[in-house]
Amino acid sequence: MSLNCSRKVWFRSATAVLLACSLSGCSLNGSGSSGGHTAGTPAPEQTGPQSAGSAEAAELRPEAGAALTLWEEKSESAFLLPALKAFEASFGVPVTMEEVPSPDQPNKLANDGPANLAADVVLLPHDRLGDVASANLVLPNDVLGESTRQTKLETALQAVTFGGILYGYPKSIETYALYYNKDLVKQAPRTWEEIAQFARTFNDPAVNRYAVMWENKSLYYNYPFITALGGYVYGRNGTDPSDIGLNHPKAVEGMTYFQSLKSILPVQTADVTYDVKTQLFQQGKLAFNIDGPWSIGSFRNHVNFGVAPLPQLPGGKNSISFSGIRAYYVNSYTKYPNASKLLADFLTDKENALANFKATGSITAHKEATEDPLLKQDPIVSGFLEQFGHSHPMPSLPEMANVWAPMEAAIGAIWNDQADVRTSLDKAVQTIRDQNQNRSSAR
Repeated sequence: MSLNCSRKVWFRSATAVLLACSLSGCSLNGSGSSGGHTAGTPAPEQTGPQSAGSAEAAELRPEAGAALTLWEEKSESAFLLPALKAFEASFGVPVTMEEVPSPDQPNKLANDGPANLAADVVLLPHDRLGDVASANLVLPNDVLGESTRQTKLETALQAVTFGGILYGYPKSIETYALYYNKDLVKQAPRTWEEIAQFARTFNDPAVNRYAVMWENKSLYYNYPFITALGGYVYGRNGTDPSDIGLNHPKAVEGMTYFQSLKSILPVQTADVTYDVKTQLFQQGKLAFNIDGPWSIGSFRNHVNFGVAPLPQLPGGKNSISFSGIRAYYVNSYTKYPNASKLLADFLTDKENALANFKATGSITAHKEATEDPLLKQDPIVSGFLEQFGHSHPMPSLPEMANVWAPMEAAIGAIWNDQADVRTSLDKAVQTIRDQNQNRSSAR
């Protein structure tokens, strides 16, 4: 397969390693503040209305003179600017937003937190929680924890819990699902076998026309083949790095089925990039594209598409995808922990969850908000929400960083070389185990 498409490099936070980095934020209120740690003249303690928060929030009061800084994505500014003004009106606490990409924040927090230069509230991808919690960089979600447990989706709560302690205030969820071209198929397929049948008449490699594509070199997108039949990454729901299930007999069975799918996607893994499949889907040369909500904008004005849950594996087994949860966390070095907790809680309540969706399309982790007609009646969002119900949050263990490269090598051998599945997975697991052992010895 030869396509002249530039390759887009997608950084997934799960593959990042702690690096020494220092990124400068961009203050949106023009104050140039470096964080809430340089307080101005102390103001009287806020005693105004607390209606914006929960009953627990009503009992929690911000510290006198509190002024906060929030690290967030630039894309969230349309939602955040009015939300932060509303927070200040309710609690008397001004907030400065600094633009820092979420995947960069764990490293920046590790550097800037101890130096009292970090934001009071940060937005982190959940799979880095193990790193920041182990380093005592974030505070537990204690005072408002019960409210969080009652209002957020269970999968999201699992993702922001580490070592049995709830840390995060879940904001948004994401997973991948099946995009399908409505001009090529009347309805979404329910099984991989249906896709295989369609491929037999639709595929034409000579003109780069294929039934289905997914970034099949990565464990992230191949996770359904590991887990649907009973395999797993780490034991005890991703919390036990001593128990690796990537070569479990059921994982071998699932990856053997994965290997067989090369008959309907006869290309090497290196040829299936994000750019390649995005372009083919836009051109009507790809009927089914497995991707996440981050790609909606790439298709909305180009393709008559729908979104459905991932196809089932043999035996009617639902495809279990990896899910990611972004959540706010309170910097353990903040001078204003009460105000910071109130901000994290406020930004993730139902009203702000719906406002965020209207402004940015971000899919909320708030239970009641996901049932609101605004989301429930959106056919695209509802497809992702249905798949999210069949997802596992990526493990937040630091040892997860040791999984990606060995598994990519194993997947390449299994697909490209049609190598023995069990042997390939055994080799990957041994590499992961050795790296985990080295990590433990280095502590």
